[in-house]
Amino acid sequence: MSTYVYGITRRSHPSLPEKMGGVGDPPRPVRIIEAGKLVALVSDAPEGLKPKRRDLLAHQSVLAEAGAAGAVLPMRFGGISPDDDAVTAVLGEREDHFLERLKVLDGRVEYNVKATHDEEAVLHQVLAEVPEVRALSEANRAEGGGSYERKLQLGEMVVAAVKQREVRDATLVEQVLGEVAENISHGPQSSGWLANISFLVDRERSELFVAAVQTLLREQPQLVLQLNGPLPPYSFVD
Repeated sequence: MSTYVYGITRRSHPSLPEKMGGVGDPPRPVRIIEAGKLVALVSDAPEGLKPKRRDLLAHQSVLAEAGAAGAVLPMRFGGISPDDDAVTAVLGEREDHFLERLKVLDGRVEYNVKATHDEEAVLHQVLAEVPEVRALSEANRAEGGGSYERKLQLGEMVVAAVKQREVRDATLVEQVLGEVAENISHGPQSSGWLANISFLVDRERSELFVAAVQTLLREQPQLVLQLNGPLPPYSFVD
């Protein structure tokens, strides 16, 4: 039977609660595979596994429980190995690498921040702070709206100014929050976000990191920030 892998940790890591369930319906019991100084948190892999909400939450729950007691290298959802022997072989082959990564991640968690703009707030800033845009806007208004060409020119100037602010504010988010973090990882870019960044944060500085997000929101009203965490450090595991 195939083996579903949740994560990898040290052999000395505290045990998970008895009868902890993982993915599958009914939930497959979570167990460990030992090899040298490492263990893998695994269960039997259910057939036809799909990213349903119940299984995604089960995967997350196993990692959250294990991560609360120490560093774990988390696998993404859907990590399936041919069998237990294949897992044992990988643990043995890459023991030094896994131990090094566990050392780096000791006492650290991940926070993901996605940033976008409040459209009304950023437009207000552009009109107030960019002299050329403000002057053309006032001229058009004085002429009862302005000609088609002038309206088109104003629109193009506003779009360009907003794009400049997207770049500026993405850098601002990374710099300000990066000061409280130990490492950063850029996530996939999307047209819906001006920044998608994961931060590796010392668990003892979690409150400081969250406070930095709140301060950024208060001081930069044009920003909308979506904070997710603390999470297992998915973005910082090879």
